[in-house]
Amino acid sequence: MKKNKISAYFWLFWYVVLFVWECVKANIDGARRVIHPDLPINPGIVKIKTGLKSDIALTILANTLTLQPGTMTVDIDKENGFLYVHWIDVKAADAGQAAKMISGKFEKILERVFV
Repeated sequence: MKKNKISAYFWLFWYVVLFVWECVKANIDGARRVIHPDLPINPGIVKIKTGLKSDIALTILANTLTLQPGTMTVDIDKENGFLYVHWIDVKAADAGQAAKMISGKFEKILERVFV
């Protein structure tokens, strides 16, 4: 049991490191969009399928996405496992592809933390 707890702490630490890195990248991208003369955006709401089941894991994922510049979680459908996310530059309308692009990295780590 102790080994699992240590593993969860490791993955939680890695999650924070990944979050900070992705936040820096998103801030740079957001600043670039603001100063670009054509303001290259393609806003929309995408439906993201998630395999997370616990309330805390879903909340952390939703808040992580909201804290990233360019995305904001609008709604959570826990029963069906979907997040609805406003994305400033929609690159994929398919739920699977959008999930991979927006939340894939974070979700994989959260699955290891909250198993």
